[in-house]
Amino acid sequence: MVAKAMAARTARPGEYNLMHVILASSAGTVIEWYDFYIYGALAVFFSTYFFPRENPTVALLQSLAVFWTGFIVRPFGAVVFGRIGDLVGRKYAFLFTLSLMGIATTLTGLLPSYQQVGILATALLVLLRLLQGLALGGEYGGAATYIAEHSPDNKRGYYTAFIQTTATVGFLLSLVVILIIRLSLGDAAFRAWGWRVPFLLSAVLLALAMYIRLRLQESPLFTRLKDQGKSSRRPLSESLGSGRNWGMILLALLGATAGQATVWYTGQFYAQVFLLSIMKLNFVTVSIIIGVALVIGTPFFLVFGALSDRIGRKPIIMGGCLIAAITYIPIYKLMFAN
Repeated sequence: MVAKAMAARTARPGEYNLMHVILASSAGTVIEWYDFYIYGALAVFFSTYFFPRENPTVALLQSLAVFWTGFIVRPFGAVVFGRIGDLVGRKYAFLFTLSLMGIATTLTGLLPSYQQVGILATALLVLLRLLQGLALGGEYGGAATYIAEHSPDNKRGYYTAFIQTTATVGFLLSLVVILIIRLSLGDAAFRAWGWRVPFLLSAVLLALAMYIRLRLQESPLFTRLKDQGKSSRRPLSESLGSGRNWGMILLALLGATAGQATVWYTGQFYAQVFLLSIMKLNFVTVSIIIGVALVIGTPFFLVFGALSDRIGRKPIIMGGCLIAAITYIPIYKLMFAN
């Protein structure tokens, strides 16, 4: 009995430390997702500020096209900051990505309009969006790696699922902030200048996240490899120089990540655009609908993450993609018909 009590007592600090790592890592990633999503959530309001006003629909489509440029550079961000993480450590890599994202988002709230400086406004918007994409590409993979290297083998799916929840929590946070500011200022003021406030708030969130992350320690696995002199000096060439590795990369990219992205953005983010632009619902109603869906759906990341520790990752991924493929088109058709 004494031995069991001592074992339980010594297990609790490790569990506590791991949860501290997860929560601290997730807090920063939530803020990065907030920064990434407020652009898309606010595109319907600021599209005519950065593009010609003659055709608001075209301006909105152009704004959404700029939104998707962030996805184009995300793989490059993962490669660049993944290499930095392999060379100097995970902690410093995602401190840099957090800073880059926060600065780019804050500057977006300070940009001049198309009517003031012409095409320069659009060019600056695209540049900042590309920087956001680079930052998120490095942040997401870095944070997931950091948590995975802290996690026991039999619970790695469960603990790394916390990082996946940050996407929904960040999206929810962006909707809540936008909704509060819009209701506080009124529609006219929000459309005139209030849409800038959620971008500018990123500076405050950046300071908070930096404070939290500076208190984190380096990954124990990375520290051990570095102390043993086993850390890679050429992580890119070693990873990308093998044809077998390229096969694994393409399989993960096209077989897992692409499906996950399609399921997530079609089910959540595009649903918001669809309800606002196609169904013509008001912003408050749409925010409540999406917010409720996010609150209901978020815990299931942890449920299926834990289940993947029992039955494997592949059945979970395949099942989720199959359900989405069967249900998404009928659901959107049903919404449009009604």
